[in-house]
Amino acid sequence: QVQLAESGGGLVQAGDSLKLSCAASKVIFISMGWFRQAPGKEREFVGSINYNGVPIYADSVKGRLTIPRNNAKRTASLQMNDLRPEDAATYYCAAGRTLGPADAEIAGWGQGIRVIVSS
Repeated sequence: QVQLAESGGGLVQAGDSLKLSCAASKVIFISMGWFRQAPGKEREFVGSINYNGVPIYADSVKGRLTIPRNNAKRTASLQMNDLRPEDAATYYCAAGRTLGPADAEIAGWGQGIRVIVSS
């Protein structure tokens, strides 16, 4: 099983940009991506990228999100622009054969990192 470690997060002003990073414990050939969970809500898919660099984004963040991946460094980042109050949540890095809005086969989770959006 792969271990994942997130970094970044914290307090962000509405309208500003957010960058989170995720590092895997070993080289993996499966997708890496991000989910988030706001208080009182279910965990939801945000976006993912496969080993070949093909991304999938949730409709709620399309146009604001990119997920750069560096296979040599075993990292996948989350870069989101124009943050909104509804983006506040705990963000989880994930790795899996399938990471999508309707289907996810998870091989590992990060511990989660909190993002607060002030308006």
